[in-house]
Amino acid sequence: MSRDVTVVDHPLVRHKLTLMRAGDTGTAEFRQLLREIALLLGYEVLHDLPLTMQMIETPLAPMESPKLEGKKLVLVSILRAGTGLLDGLLDLVPAARVGHIGLYRDPETLEAVEYYFKVPGYLEDRMVVVADPMLATGNSAIAAVARLKEAGAKSIKFLCLLAAPEGVMAFQEAHPGVPIFTAAIDDHLNDHGYIIPGLGDAGDRLYGTK
Repeated sequence: MSRDVTVVDHPLVRHKLTLMRAGDTGTAEFRQLLREIALLLGYEVLHDLPLTMQMIETPLAPMESPKLEGKKLVLVSILRAGTGLLDGLLDLVPAARVGHIGLYRDPETLEAVEYYFKVPGYLEDRMVVVADPMLATGNSAIAAVARLKEAGAKSIKFLCLLAAPEGVMAFQEAHPGVPIFTAAIDDHLNDHGYIIPGLGDAGDRLYGTK
């Protein structure tokens, strides 16, 4: 895979992903696992956040210590399933700004159709992390990143739980230089655009809608 694709293979990530894949894992457990795994993936995604030094007073002595620099990070959830990842990322960075992009996949064409877009301002000055559990055909991720670029975003990363080789290839062709972070790259897509072996429909499993 390209150097712009990072597979986070930490043992805890792999373990939690196995539990999520299992068909008999219930909604509440699936939701909690997604939140936990998002936090673990977030450590890797945010490893290069810029820092600046600040003088502080500890209970014993003054010291110069690092803190995050610049405008606040933006986390963008691709609705609806991206919200499950967003919750875990906010556990890690509770002060982050949040955006939402509403997209659904046309069942006939598998193309992404937008129905909602709301993001913070000054995206050109912020790191933006786009979150969606599945990078399958890549159409939703491609459309979301294109809209964010139109809104001024320049520093963008894409975070997903699972990816298919087809989706990775399509995304990289559309947005070269936007890094992908994922817990696993599975084998292929089936005729309906689902990742195989995958874990089913992440949104349905997250919210118990099927």
